[in-house]
Amino acid sequence: MLDLLVIGAGLTGLFAAYTAARSGLRVRVIAKGMGTTHWQAGTIDLLGYLPGEQRPVANWAEAVPELPAAHPYRLLGADAIRTAVVEFQRLVSGAGLPYESAAGSDLAGTPGRSGWRDGGNSLLISPVGAPRPVYLAPAAQQQANLADVRPMVIVGLSGMTDFYPALIAENLRRQGHRARSASVPLDKLTTRRDKSPLQLARLLDQPAAQARLAEMVADAAADERVGLPAVLGLRSHARICARLQEATASRAVFEIPTLPPSVPGMRLDTTLRELLAGLGVRVETGMEARGFRADGRRIQWVESETGSRPLRHSARSYLLATGGILGGGILGERSGRVREVVFALPVTAPGARSQWLRPLFLDSRGHPVFQGGVAVDARFQPLDESGAPVYDNLWAAGAVLAHTDPIRERSREGISIATAYAAAKAVARAVSQPPAAVN
Repeated sequence: MLDLLVIGAGLTGLFAAYTAARSGLRVRVIAKGMGTTHWQAGTIDLLGYLPGEQRPVANWAEAVPELPAAHPYRLLGADAIRTAVVEFQRLVSGAGLPYESAAGSDLAGTPGRSGWRDGGNSLLISPVGAPRPVYLAPAAQQQANLADVRPMVIVGLSGMTDFYPALIAENLRRQGHRARSASVPLDKLTTRRDKSPLQLARLLDQPAAQARLAEMVADAAADERVGLPAVLGLRSHARICARLQEATASRAVFEIPTLPPSVPGMRLDTTLRELLAGLGVRVETGMEARGFRADGRRIQWVESETGSRPLRHSARSYLLATGGILGGGILGERSGRVREVVFALPVTAPGARSQWLRPLFLDSRGHPVFQGGVAVDARFQPLDESGAPVYDNLWAAGAVLAHTDPIRERSREGISIATAYAAAKAVARAVSQPPAAVN
């Protein structure tokens, strides 16, 4: 019998499954679809903005105590967050997808290294040239750190949609950075008319296309850092980055995220799935969890939709990682009811539609409906209205949790990694205990 069934295949579900499997548990993942990893920049935002604040957080670790007491980060504490992020960084870097902080690739948190011990964020470049506070990023994006005062050239591929080098460079200049734009002819790489980021990334996995791009970029750049759209290979990312570094005389070459689909997000998703496959963990999509059965305080099975008839999945423990209201794990209905879709867990969002949103779309406080979710205890077990765990063998992690607005806080990936790690470790401890000892 399975020890753990993870429901959801985004960053939260995949990292939780990995953590549990490494702890010796038999794990499977089911999900409706691919998760939101393909729509995100591939970076790990730990905490970019405090609630209600518009000034970026310079130091996430120092800012954690300023969060509300029920925030998932406050349940964890800075040390537990660090532990989870170090484990994630070791995992993906060891798999050939290096992630770095402002301090570089230091994994041990050496005292005195400002990026890790002090929790310093980098300011990287958004798809429109705005600064975005990020703690951990793929090495190819971390090179874009705006603390670096060297001039930049933003190089576009003429004919590529959803990447605008002139706009990015103009916005960077308005912020006081030395930046210009340039373009290289895309038709020297491909004659295809449909040129999505994914198609270009697959094209650039080919050595011949890499060589042509390196030659064109070298001609377009002077003594500057070089920014390119985040399409530098899907499977051969490290190789093409090294080739571009060599072609530009070792000047920094960096990626800037594009509009979705996100190639860096796909690289991360692919890496995690391959690691899970190596541990014998199956990730099954097309299985939307829609119901369950419980006997008293223990869940017996979860039911998923399939093409013909519902399929039941049984396990000793269950971990909910279906995302928040934007990810489909929480549903807002026309009646004003807000509900969690699998286990019908209590949700903290307002019960009246008139209270979901504030009058101003860009209100600095965010919107209450996005801050609603499933309340949990320090072990990340969902709670009922009285503050007691709803089920003894159910845990929750990620954007489905209450008392946080991950998109507005720029904490989405940090919340995913830190709570997935903590919840999976709690499951492992519970599974190892005799049934009578489990609360």
